[in-house]
Amino acid sequence: MLIVKKFGGTSVGNKERILNVAKRCIEEYQKGNDVVVVLSAMGKMTDELIAMAKDINPNPPKREMDMLLTTGEQTSVAMMAMAMHSMGIPAVSLNAFQVAMHTTHAYSNARIKRIDTDRIFNELEQRKIVIVTGFQGVDRYDNYTTLGRGGSDTTAVALAAALNADACEIYTDVDGVFTADPRIVPGARKLSEITYDEMLDLATCCSALTVQDTGAQDSMPDIGQVLDFRNKWLK
Repeated sequence: MLIVKKFGGTSVGNKERILNVAKRCIEEYQKGNDVVVVLSAMGKMTDELIAMAKDINPNPPKREMDMLLTTGEQTSVAMMAMAMHSMGIPAVSLNAFQVAMHTTHAYSNARIKRIDTDRIFNELEQRKIVIVTGFQGVDRYDNYTTLGRGGSDTTAVALAAALNADACEIYTDVDGVFTADPRIVPGARKLSEITYDEMLDLATCCSALTVQDTGAQDSMPDIGQVLDFRNKWLK
């Protein structure tokens, strides 16, 4: 089986958490599966990089911001590969340029156009765990772009579709799936189970509600693009 696993910034926020994620991925690898891991930037690194940039220039160019912000995920994937090597497991980290993850030209809010899979499959054939930067791509001029907040989830689903993966697992540190955002709706209930189609409906509905109620559009993954890739994946 080929499995894509995505871990957010909190999951790789320090040494202990990086090692825990590495062990989880290695367990899957030792079952004989091919494993591709997608990572966000460590902890609050993205916010720290934004603050550093605005300390230099209150209105930094979007291109330069994308150049800066992509270093966060590159740090995460390199550290994860080092952790796996320390445990005796072959692993390789790849950024968006090395994978060749093609996007539109819209800095800070690019959309994935296509993903070249040759490099990833070549590494998997050598029985390596492949660790890929989330949240980023490259445009036709080889400039780095970012996909906006939640972009690492989009990266994971897009990779799963492009690789024809058997499973795409997105890990988070929340308690479960709720009927609404509990930070906004005090009476939100945690669901004991949910079907795949119900999850898609809830994701689409709640993304619209979140934008309407809080204005936090950038904090949500690109639901439309996630669904596009999901539909391609299931064909």
